[in-house]
Amino acid sequence: MDRLKRLIDQLLAILVIVIMAVLVLDVIWQVFTRFVLRNPSSYTEELARFLLIWLGLLGGSYAAGQRLHLAVDLLPMRLQGRRRKQLALVIEACMLAFALLLIVGGARLVWLMLYLGQTSAALRVPLGYVYLALPLSGVLIGFYAVYHLWRGMRELRAGVSDAAASSD
Repeated sequence: MDRLKRLIDQLLAILVIVIMAVLVLDVIWQVFTRFVLRNPSSYTEELARFLLIWLGLLGGSYAAGQRLHLAVDLLPMRLQGRRRKQLALVIEACMLAFALLLIVGGARLVWLMLYLGQTSAALRVPLGYVYLALPLSGVLIGFYAVYHLWRGMRELRAGVSDAAASSD
């Protein structure tokens, strides 16, 4: 499972970097056509919006996998040892529940958009493909939550110290 996580980490990092690079180029092109050519490109604003959606959701998935997401650590900082690890498992279970909501709700939205045949105004891209980022990020967050639950339960059973667990 560790090898699979590393592979997903690497692929997701590359995908986020590529999306960010395309977004930067798109915005540069928009600025160039608007202010230098005085003829703004018709598709760049919409493309930037769609890329930002994908970047935010996939980047958030990556952050969740690396445990770099925002967290309120008031309670975990007051706990130690086994209780802290148990709380971490509860938090990961909540992450898994959130991921399931993203998967189910996102899949319903994708299906509805594809069923209705709605397309974007400028790019004429089916909106279902844009919203596909929701269930995909749900799958990724769910995978990471299951991974962290699996590791956390192994550490609890093995009685790993806080110092060893925090090196994750």
